[in-house]
Amino acid sequence: MLWAVPGGVLADRFGPRRAITAGWLIYGAVYAGFAFASQPWHIWALFVVYGSFYGLTESPEKALVASLTPQSIRGFAFGTYHFAVGIGALPASLLFGALWQAFGVGVAFLTGAGFALLAVLLLPAALGRAQS
Repeated sequence: MLWAVPGGVLADRFGPRRAITAGWLIYGAVYAGFAFASQPWHIWALFVVYGSFYGLTESPEKALVASLTPQSIRGFAFGTYHFAVGIGALPASLLFGALWQAFGVGVAFLTGAGFALLAVLLLPAALGRAQS
């Protein structure tokens, strides 16, 4: 919640695509940090930084959906967006849990960090020149 306003300001200034990219990079860094955290204060510090991921992505993702969609189908676009996020959460959580169970906490978090980096690399290809 504390990061939402600064994240929105950054998205307004630099565009939603850049804010989302920064947020996903932070997500990946935090997940990598969780993989190597060895002290309780590491976890607390990482959770504080983790909040910036939400502040940099939640509103800009919705702004991006709105900017890419004609007004006549915007409700459908938001419904599709939320459906995709929701339907993706279950397999992602199952994969994370299975990796944790089979290989340990480090592998699970590093895999999450890797997927975040992959998302950062794929975002420009997915959007093309639609958003700067």
